[in-house]
Amino acid sequence: MLIDQIKEYVAGLPATLKEKRGVYSVKFIVAERRVFLSKKKLTYSAKFRVDDDNKELRFTEMLKESGSGISSGDDGIGPGFGFKKESYRTGAGPRSGTIAEQSQLFGAKYDYTFDFSKIREEMERLARDSGYTFKYKTTTLGL
Repeated sequence: MLIDQIKEYVAGLPATLKEKRGVYSVKFIVAERRVFLSKKKLTYSAKFRVDDDNKELRFTEMLKESGSGISSGDDGIGPGFGFKKESYRTGAGPRSGTIAEQSQLFGAKYDYTFDFSKIREEMERLARDSGYTFKYKTTTLGL
């Protein structure tokens, strides 16, 4: 079964896999920065639904930056304690390459070599090999 193959693939990643009402989510921390008394995290998450009736895998992905702690006033929070959380989708369609090369969406510089297209490509390959079609969705609506 396709979902069993996906579970096996995700087990080899440093990620968590959860299911809620037929929608599966994969999430893991790509990069983390700690400076003085603040912390910022860059998290990759993907959601998908396996539609066995239509032989279809619907997939979406997102990057999210979150941070908390004492800000230095240079990130728009202002002086003192602050919390800032931002989310960015990967765009109107699938992107390729590494996030470090193609994305300047995150003001802070992270040191990582995560290539998120590999996860999407592997999910697409697993779907194709099982006789399913792969549909990339830009939102979680319709999953």
